Amino acid sequence: MSLIGKEVSDFKVKAFVNNDFHEVTKQDILGKWSVFFFYPADFTFVCPTELEDLADKHEDFLKIGCQIYSVSCDTHFVHKAWHDASKTIKKIRYPMLADPTGALARDFDVMIESAGLAERGTFIINPEGKIVAYEVLAGNIGRNADELLRRVQASQFVAEHGDQVCPARWAPGKETLKPSLDLVGLL
Repeated sequence: MSLIGKEVSDFKVKAFVNNDFHEVTKQDILGKWSVFFFYPADFTFVCPTELEDLADKHEDFLKIGCQIYSVSCDTHFVHKAWHDASKTIKKIRYPMLADPTGALARDFDVMIESAGLAERGTFIINPEGKIVAYEVLAGNIGRNADELLRRVQASQFVAEHGDQVCPARWAPGKETLKPSLDLVGLL
């Protein structure tokens, strides 16, 4: 079953951000673009490489009006401990959401029940709180922040220009397509 168009359920979670604890709710994501970046656990192997990649691109996401939220089933206390222990994780300026009950992971259908961990799921959420793009990868495959940024930009473009579509490898400023009968079978 596809999650495209699914509205994010109401939620309230603790987050570690800017060396402090905060509460994040569904209301915080409405009115702007968001990325929910689920990962299995803190203090692991592939996860810090992905989170660092996102930290390095965080300003680029903010420039296009998109907030990143990393999410694991760890507590906000574990997020802080990881931040304090790792020079890689110290780079993070986006909210690290705590989902120890797995409520968010279940809502996004990425909970691994037998392990109590989340899959590597990435979700682009529009300003109305609906999922417009997502991918879920095996736990041993890391994701790429450059490609995620491109996908957010493409999602924003088609939301604004509903009569156009973004072809493969599209990037801002590149040519788009306007679907029509004339294009069928020509590309």
